[in-house]
Amino acid sequence: MAHICFKCGNPATVNITNFEKLFTAACPDMKNLTPLEIKWAIIFTLFYLLWMVFEKAMGWHDLLIERQAIMTNLFAIPSIAVYYYAILEKRKRQLNNEMTWRQGFICGLMVTLVTAILSPLAQYITFHFISPEYFNNIIKYSVEKLGKSKESMENYFNLKSYIIQGVTGTLAAGILMSAFTALFVKRITPVAQSVK
Repeated sequence: MAHICFKCGNPATVNITNFEKLFTAACPDMKNLTPLEIKWAIIFTLFYLLWMVFEKAMGWHDLLIERQAIMTNLFAIPSIAVYYYAILEKRKRQLNNEMTWRQGFICGLMVTLVTAILSPLAQYITFHFISPEYFNNIIKYSVEKLGKSKESMENYFNLKSYIIQGVTGTLAAGILMSAFTALFVKRITPVAQSVK
C-alpha cells in the first residue's frame, strides 16, 4: 500500500495493518514527539492559567460570574495564536520553511495531545489556587438566579467534571484549531507540489 511521507511529501510503500507502524513507517521522523510540540503545549497551558488569573481579576469568577460563560470564549484568540506560532516554528525550524497542510495539522495534533495530558494539572491549579471559590460561586448563581437544582449543579460544577471537560474540550478544540491554523501556515514550493 503506498503512502506519502508527512515530512518530505515523498511516496513511501508499506504493507502493514497496525496503525502505529503504518504511521511511523510512512515517515520515521514522525515516530517521536519533538521538544517543539512539548514546548508549545506547555506555553498553551501557561496561557490558560494566565487567562484564569485574568478571568478571576475581571470578577468573572465571583461578582460578575454571569458573564463568565460568554467572556471565557475570548480565550480562543490567544489559543489560535499559540497554535499558529507553534506550527510556524515547526515549519521554519524543522521543515526548511516548507510545510504541507498535513504536516501542520499533525504538529497541531501533537501540541493538542500534550496539552490534553497537562489539562488535569491545569484544572487542579485553577480551582485549588487561582480560583478556589469558583465552584461554590457558580453553583450558588445557577441555583439562585437560574433556578437550577443544587444537586444537578454540584454534579456538573466540580473538579472531576471539569477535568473531564478540560481533556475532551482540549482534544476537540485542538483538532479544529490544528486544521484551521495549518491552512494559513502551509507553504509548498512548486517543485514540492509536483512531487505530490
